[in-house]
Amino acid sequence: MLKIGIVGLPNVGKSTLFNALTKAAVPAENYPFCTIDPSVGVVGVPDARLAALTQFSKSEKTVPAAVEFVDIAGLVKGAATGEGLGNQFLANIRETDAILQVVRFFDGADVHHVDGDVEPYKDIEVINLELALADAEQVRKRRDRVANDLKRGVKGAAEEDAALAKLEQAFMAGKLAINAGLTEDERRLVSGLNLLTMKPILYALNKKSGGHNLDELADGRAQRAYELIESLGGVHVFVDAATERELNDVADDDRDSFRQEFGVPEDGLADLIRGAYDTLGLISFFTTGADETRAWTIRKGSTAPVAGSAIHNDFLSKFIRAEVIGWDTLLELGSYAAAREKGLVRVEGKEYVVQDGDVMVFLHG
Repeated sequence: MLKIGIVGLPNVGKSTLFNALTKAAVPAENYPFCTIDPSVGVVGVPDARLAALTQFSKSEKTVPAAVEFVDIAGLVKGAATGEGLGNQFLANIRETDAILQVVRFFDGADVHHVDGDVEPYKDIEVINLELALADAEQVRKRRDRVANDLKRGVKGAAEEDAALAKLEQAFMAGKLAINAGLTEDERRLVSGLNLLTMKPILYALNKKSGGHNLDELADGRAQRAYELIESLGGVHVFVDAATERELNDVADDDRDSFRQEFGVPEDGLADLIRGAYDTLGLISFFTTGADETRAWTIRKGSTAPVAGSAIHNDFLSKFIRAEVIGWDTLLELGSYAAAREKGLVRVEGKEYVVQDGDVMVFLHG
């Protein structure tokens, strides 16, 4: 299962957002470092197609695609050198597949900001600098070891050293590893370092219902944040963590009216989860039947055997073929029989690249 680490400065709403995402009761008090141990929650990916297929197949069970979120304590300036709880939590981030960076996006004296003033682009720079400093130290140590391999003429050492040098230059230029311009081969050579800034980052701009939100104040702070995120190749979504947390306790039938009352008409959590999915370059395919309808997570561009391995490892090595039809085509025709009669259930081989929304049946040896 894919794992996303929730990071940010202390007191920006990380644990509140985690609570909203997972409906878990982790501490979310208004003071720094309230989260001492990382909390983990598994979150289903919202997908209306899944409910439609469940109804189509009259399935007894519905299983959504899932993402694991890890709530990590607030980082502070100097975390890379051990300030605050830095080293411990940098290690926790290193174990994740992607980063969800929560950024405060509202004014208000009732919630203390660790640096006093609310300036989102500076907050982003602080977090990213700490991640990059930690990575730079990793790269430096690895390059020292590779230097000995170079002296001994170890095969591949020169190529790895060149990739490490490129990373060092990127860090000195204030770039993240993901923006260092590494080739696929160079990425593979340094993958063992599990660099923090090589992970995709989704920025959650945390607003406050009824508050002075920066996108509404138009005083330049929001625009500076947008421009920085764009320059980093990142993506942002808006979320009101506190309101979403409160809505967890509202009955499903009443939620829409409460959203209107709170002034939060859009489901920020659904946007955030889908944004995380997109940031990781993921898609879903489906299997459906009377017993179960399930969404399976794969990377965009995966072939049919790789997709099958999400279900069972045997499907990778023993794949023969797959029957494939788009979910919307299947629903439109009303049955597999009608789809087959019209020749719209395709038989695909090992080279087929699975598309988002494919409904698949695998045949293996």
